Amino acid sequence: MLAGCNNSQKQQESSTMSDSTSTAAADSVSGLPARSRFQKDVEGKKTDLFVLTNAKGMKVAITNYGGRIVSLLVPDKTGKMLDVTLGHSSIDDYLATESFFGTLVGRYGNRIAKGQFTLDGKTYKLPVNNGPNSLHGGKKGFNARVWDATPVGNNVLKLQYVSQDGEEGYPGTLTANVTYTLTDDNAIKIDYQATTDKNTVVNLTNHSYFNLNGEGSGSVADHRVQIRADRYTPVDATLIPTGELAPVDGTPFDLRKPVAIGERQDADHIQIKNGGGFDHNFVLNGGQTTEPRVIATVTSPQTGITMDVLTTEPGVQFYGGNFLNGKVMGKSGKAYEKRSAFCLETQHFPDSPNQPNFPSTVLKPGETYKTTTEYRFSVQ
Repeated sequence: MLAGCNNSQKQQESSTMSDSTSTAAADSVSGLPARSRFQKDVEGKKTDLFVLTNAKGMKVAITNYGGRIVSLLVPDKTGKMLDVTLGHSSIDDYLATESFFGTLVGRYGNRIAKGQFTLDGKTYKLPVNNGPNSLHGGKKGFNARVWDATPVGNNVLKLQYVSQDGEEGYPGTLTANVTYTLTDDNAIKIDYQATTDKNTVVNLTNHSYFNLNGEGSGSVADHRVQIRADRYTPVDATLIPTGELAPVDGTPFDLRKPVAIGERQDADHIQIKNGGGFDHNFVLNGGQTTEPRVIATVTSPQTGITMDVLTTEPGVQFYGGNFLNGKVMGKSGKAYEKRSAFCLETQHFPDSPNQPNFPSTVLKPGETYKTTTEYRFSVQ
């Protein structure tokens, strides 16, 4: 069955919330935004901020508006805690920018060509919000919805969102459940599940922007990236896959050994030009799996922070922050400049509903969509 999600976002850059729970963030939690700035009524539902902690002092702040990772504090090689994800310090800032920073993406992550697909002989029309295509679930995807939130202990947050039949053009009422778990080995684990009452397509992912030198610290060109993929999916000028599973050999996309992002992001290659840099789906070796395995590793030589990405998904979208433009101010009050972050969005492939040779993203009644991804941190 299918899993996670993908994408690149070029041009954009009743809740159960207990005040007494130890996972709800206090206003004074060091290094994290104030909880009070995330408490708001949005379309009749309450938003809030929740903080997960582990025994090693790692902290992850999550809002149920879009199920977003707002902050992620991890130790660098000196033991200093750094926030390594881009984001905002209030719910109002998220509402104003409509960005994908840290959000859960659905019903379908990444692009669907020309905003339409055919399922069981019927053509479904979707909102077009990225050139001629539909991106990340449409004009009001899961990133712009308030999820029901249930904290469990200090290190688990359960989220649920019910997407009604016809929402953003998709068939079937889809019940999505996402569980964030902060593990004792410094991993943020994301378990996705979904069920439907009608045949539909689904591709869920998390869209965190990472900078392992610290949020707001500038370019990630020095970061060394490795992706365990022998093939990738080339795209046309609108960033829709051509259908080919092309070998990475002899191309800038051969990231099977660690390479500094800056060495390849301006390479003289048609695919780099189409994406404005890296903004492509990689076909992961081994395909879809039942247990998460390491599929990518990124290291900052400056801070020593290493992030391993583990997933059960068959693909990952590597996006180099090409469409950040310095117009958005982040949590630290610094502008998010071009290529000041990267994304590794685990997923099924873009435009799969229109690509019969890609792994299927169809979910049927009685089936359970289930996938797991982990972002695991250590120091070198």
